[in-house]
Amino acid sequence: MERISRQDWIAIIVLALLAVLPPLFLSMGQSFWMDLATRLVILAIAASSLNLVLGYGGLVSFGHAAFVGLGAYAVGIPAHHWLYGGMDPIATTNGFVQIGLAVGVCALFALVTGLICLRTRGVYFIMITMAFAQMVYYGIVSIEEYGGDDGLVIDSRSEFPGISLDDPLQLYLLAWASLVVVVVLVRMIVNSRFGMVLKGGKGNEQRMATLGFNIYAYRLVAYVISGAICGYAGALLGNFTTFISPEMMDWGRSGELMFMVILGGAATLAGPILGATVFIVLEEALSSWTVYWHLPFGLFLILVVLYVRGGLTGLLSGKKED
Repeated sequence: MERISRQDWIAIIVLALLAVLPPLFLSMGQSFWMDLATRLVILAIAASSLNLVLGYGGLVSFGHAAFVGLGAYAVGIPAHHWLYGGMDPIATTNGFVQIGLAVGVCALFALVTGLICLRTRGVYFIMITMAFAQMVYYGIVSIEEYGGDDGLVIDSRSEFPGISLDDPLQLYLLAWASLVVVVVLVRMIVNSRFGMVLKGGKGNEQRMATLGFNIYAYRLVAYVISGAICGYAGALLGNFTTFISPEMMDWGRSGELMFMVILGGAATLAGPILGATVFIVLEEALSSWTVYWHLPFGLFLILVVLYVRGGLTGLLSGKKED
């Protein structure tokens, strides 16, 4: 039987708290905390997808917000055509169709851009992923039919049999269950032969190539999986906010996802979840305290990066990052 590590236990505990506390707050009439929890759970899914390539693959992608934005627009655009274009509602508001579209579009975008981006290394990889994300950003801005820079209101959320996403509790539980599935999926991937090769390429690419592994192909597959999961998070985010705009895929949003991974602890299952939780809660607490909240928040992140090398997960488990 596979041994559960301390870091895995941290992930289990955080997920358990997220399963209990937000519904409890909602039952007490504190709907604000339910909304905050829904947002952080969705962003934790996106951060977990980034962690697959950043933490385990060593690929510093600065363009993952593009997948979030594309996933959100995959929900908003069909709903827009159903309302104003008279299209078949079965094809435009069906949740399975919209989720499939979000995952498929993002996987295809990751495949096409990954074929190019993964031929670069280091700072060049960072810049080219950001460049592709900005291309998508300005592409959406230029389409006036979908609101351009002003964004697009989603008048109808995705429809699933037996589930109403208009109910905050049902939307949250769907997002939470999705996070659990993503965490389990990432754990299966990184503990498989595929994951071992991916982590080996991060440690010593030349040695893995000498052993006969095509690291480029492994990284490309991981990048596509990461993009697809991030697109799914974007679809959930679109359903949560019922408003989408190009600002969702700006490079600053990619930086936030990266901070969540690093803050919580890269290459750990609990890292993205813990990082997203602390990031969102601190952001809310500091912004209610002062309009200059970015300064103390930035100082906190700098201190964590400098002195807590394994992130918050490493600090709690007593282990440093590999």
